[in-house]
Amino acid sequence: MKAPNIPPVPKVPQPTGVFGEFQKFLTKTNAMALAIGVIIGAAAGQVVNSLVNDIMNPLIGVLLANVNLANAKIVLGTITGADGKVVENALRYGNFISVLINFLIVMVVVFFVAKFFAKEVLK
Repeated sequence: MKAPNIPPVPKVPQPTGVFGEFQKFLTKTNAMALAIGVIIGAAAGQVVNSLVNDIMNPLIGVLLANVNLANAKIVLGTITGADGKVVENALRYGNFISVLINFLIVMVVVFFVAKFFAKEVLK
């Protein structure tokens, strides 16, 4: 039995110059996967920010006798600006606590995601 006569697949011309180098960079270094990861990470960061600011901070505020954690601060002094507005010099520890909670949540999520993917790779 004779094999069917299949024509060869024509070669697609590869870009040259800067575009060719850029295409090689994207395909050889997994830059696209990294870019997608960064975009997904930024979106997940917004979700975590909302979780901390809109859900966790009010709950912590209720536990601390109805204190608005986002506005918690220690005023060190005030000055009157040239435009007549009072400007506070304050330690905004409430915002710091919010950012710290945000950081801890992100680190826990990253730990579990990395642990899951490491387990998948080691199989």
